[in-house]
Amino acid sequence: MKPILPSFTLLLAGLIACETATPPSDARTQPPWTPETVAPNATDGIRILVLHDMEGLSGQDDPSSFDFGTPEYPHGQELLVADINAVIEGLYRGGATEVHVVDGHGSGNPDPDVRRDLLDPRATQVLRDEEFDTYFDLVEAGAYDGVAVVGMHAKTGSGGFASHTYTLGIGIVVNGQEITETELVGMSWGRVGVPVIFGSGDDRLAADLATMPWIEFVTVKTAMGADSAALRPVDEARADLTARAQQAVENLIGGKTMSMRAPAPLRFGIKAVPPANLAPLEGLPGLTYADSTATYTVDSLRAGYDLAEVLVRNATRGYASLLGRAAREDPNAAEIFGRFRRLLDETWFDYESGRWERPESPPETTDSTRKYHGYQ
Repeated sequence: MKPILPSFTLLLAGLIACETATPPSDARTQPPWTPETVAPNATDGIRILVLHDMEGLSGQDDPSSFDFGTPEYPHGQELLVADINAVIEGLYRGGATEVHVVDGHGSGNPDPDVRRDLLDPRATQVLRDEEFDTYFDLVEAGAYDGVAVVGMHAKTGSGGFASHTYTLGIGIVVNGQEITETELVGMSWGRVGVPVIFGSGDDRLAADLATMPWIEFVTVKTAMGADSAALRPVDEARADLTARAQQAVENLIGGKTMSMRAPAPLRFGIKAVPPANLAPLEGLPGLTYADSTATYTVDSLRAGYDLAEVLVRNATRGYASLLGRAAREDPNAAEIFGRFRRLLDETWFDYESGRWERPESPPETTDSTRKYHGYQ
């Protein structure tokens, strides 16, 4: 689950810009991407990026294990690094010469979910001096030869373990096809011809990724619902992670993998289901809203993703309805809502009377030693 940052102003400006474009009438009927065969230049080594999430781990059937601050989270960290280490071993066996690991989860932990003291010492964690978007800001021609995704989850509506797309109650649609985060990663790296070669997660994700038949995929558990799963024996699953990761690199070197090129223009859609809600944006210029989905046309994958982040930010305001429900069910509900109403009135009266002062923002702190690991 990822942090949402951009503003509504950016959303409106972007959609108005989209409205001025004239997309072809058949854009929504075109596939989201075109597969392209790739063969890396192995003369300077094989560099692989391991991008991890935290919901599709072997030995994991408790959703609280991927949430920072819960009693189960430390155990989730151990499960995560064990799966990653199994994959790293396979990547090196297959011919990788360099492996980097980056956080694609966003548990809320100010430190990486992957503990350095447990991580295979041959691997390097991706850390930067400034915040960055794991899915898009690392993409650079020549940086990596292939991407392996570990511990991923199925898309919203699939019935998978902790299934979602980007965050709770959100689906991403490209040219009429709902996609997973794994496919989004593939499309992002496809901009520079780099393939996703390996993945792991539950059986529902395995079904979702029938769209990517070239990847080596390991099913580590069977989803029994969004909050329960039947587990494979952990030793068996991790042995499979190693074997299939090895095969994935061998396939890459042998020219048997595909990158995913997303041709412009693209028809992006953001679907909001409970607990999210996009209905208040119906009628916004440049936006088509139907069947709980807001759709718009863009001239690049990055533009579609940037506007998607803004739409998601607005959709997740629907979470506030659950906050209101929790407050109403509280024994002190009358006091809570009375205080809320008084604050509304005081703010209104102060502003109209010229007494209102903008709250001071907390002072910015700069720490030159701090490093960012992706989705914090």
